Amino acid sequence: MKNILTGLIKHQAIKYGDREAVATLQGDEWTPVSWRRMDSDTDTLAAALCSLGVEPGERIGIFSANRMEMLNVDFAAYAVRAVPIAIYSTSSQQQVGYIVDDASIRLLFAGTRQQYELARRLMTDGSTTTLRHIVTFDEVETDPDDTTSMTFARLMEIGRESAARYSREVEKRTREAQPDDIATIIYTSGTTGESKGAVLTHACFTAAIEIHRERLDMLSECDSSVCFLPLCHIFERAWTYFCLYTGIPVAINNDPNRIQQTLRERHPTCMCSVPRFWEKVYTVIESKMADMNPLRRFIARRAQKVGRRRNLDYDRLGLRAPRLLELRYKFYDRLVFTPLQRVIGVERGNIFPTAGAPLSPAITEFFHCCGINVLIGYGLSETTATVACFPRVGYEIGTVGTPIPRVQVKIGPENEILVKGPTVMTGYYRKPEATKEAFTADGWLRTGDAGRIDSTGAIILTDRLKDLFKTSNGKYIAPQAIESRLGEDKYIDQAAVIGDRRKFVSALIVPAFGELRRYAEAHGIAADDNVALVADPRIYSFYEERLARLLDDMAPHEHIKRFTLLPQPFTMESGELTNTLKVKRRAVAERYAEEIERMYV
Repeated sequence: MKNILTGLIKHQAIKYGDREAVATLQGDEWTPVSWRRMDSDTDTLAAALCSLGVEPGERIGIFSANRMEMLNVDFAAYAVRAVPIAIYSTSSQQQVGYIVDDASIRLLFAGTRQQYELARRLMTDGSTTTLRHIVTFDEVETDPDDTTSMTFARLMEIGRESAARYSREVEKRTREAQPDDIATIIYTSGTTGESKGAVLTHACFTAAIEIHRERLDMLSECDSSVCFLPLCHIFERAWTYFCLYTGIPVAINNDPNRIQQTLRERHPTCMCSVPRFWEKVYTVIESKMADMNPLRRFIARRAQKVGRRRNLDYDRLGLRAPRLLELRYKFYDRLVFTPLQRVIGVERGNIFPTAGAPLSPAITEFFHCCGINVLIGYGLSETTATVACFPRVGYEIGTVGTPIPRVQVKIGPENEILVKGPTVMTGYYRKPEATKEAFTADGWLRTGDAGRIDSTGAIILTDRLKDLFKTSNGKYIAPQAIESRLGEDKYIDQAAVIGDRRKFVSALIVPAFGELRRYAEAHGIAADDNVALVADPRIYSFYEERLARLLDDMAPHEHIKRFTLLPQPFTMESGELTNTLKVKRRAVAERYAEEIERMYV
């Protein structure tokens, strides 16, 4: 197969027929979509795109939260050699307008009424000169003066009506598809600076999929997955493509707040996620263990010790555990681990790839002890996701694993991780200067991440180079390492470490208010108002003691000397988080400038 993505759905429809390819949520019920149906819809939509005059190489926008139709558009676009570009559903009008103009998007698919209205404003207020057509996935009533928009259902009708006319054109374009055709452009979420579009060719995705089949050989068509992260993000998009290629059915979770319910309904054997997901699961488990009676808590802790010895000292290294240890592990598996996994919804778990930010080694170890294979990895939009991940055997906790096959990694000046390989982007769309800066003279991609390679060949990340800062005393600080440690605490929901050119390190901390209220009520502290709660000196002292314990083994200059408890969380809507829940440091520093200054008075 020259381009895996171009003919993927048709190839799998021939192989699997009426077997489930994707499951979508209709009300409270999961509805399966067969490979045959998915292939038919792809053909219909491809004909519809031709009828709208979509040309090879034309960029098509998809502005929506996760849903089945996004995959329909992707694969129909690949069939006619168009370029689908996904835009986060939470993006502002300015952000959408920037991408639409930068990529010269003429046709935009919008998910809901809200996204339709934002796209219409772009057209009516002159924010964009390129957008001409909007297609809404929902049955949206268009504006009275809107003569160019239509629903997805109507577009599919057009496709069915024009199928005979355009079928040969679709087949011709599919045959003519080339590896160096642009598959998609991934716009960086932009923790700092202007968003840039990483150009990923079909060759990048073909290589990525084939490489992952080698590395993730523990997966097969017998597995099942949940699409949880935004499909706009390269991690989820590449993962979902890989699952479809492998024949793994994918349940599309369309509401991030529903993920726990989805897991318990679908029982996936695999799912990609960001560390924030596992941090939240960990703090819930720790909280429940704290509420156990002494006997149950003793049993749970004993189970962890047995799980650690069996899974990390033996299974991790590909060694067979001693018979007595194996028997003890099976006992605790039935008594503790399987019930725990069932509560989460991962009792059938195989692997759970996790990347996008650091996950505390302590949390990673905890889940492995419990038989939940959180597979740590590292990658970028610019590398079609994965650069490195845990191998099946011999992974090292505290690393992000070893480089995947045919992807080269080396350490450059300032300990920057440099990457070369077939999955690396061709450059940033229409940004030659930015592209030039992104590569070394001999063609290595500058990742912007600092790290080192250990004796086993595994990569140890230290921090983003742009995030690293130096105190006024000349001490370098890696804020993500400190924030990762804080993420282990059940009373801390979010944290942003401060200290660039300052005398000492400080932090803005968002408490986990559910846990904090329980503590406050147990200690006679009024807990019905967040503002009053975080201002209470007793609460400050409580966090002061916890921070001291959490950071006890870190260097003195890395300790948080002062901190501010915030009454509200960082959010995407307020611009303080990226769409993958990473802190936008510049935005946080600007919004909380007064609070930060008070910590240094």
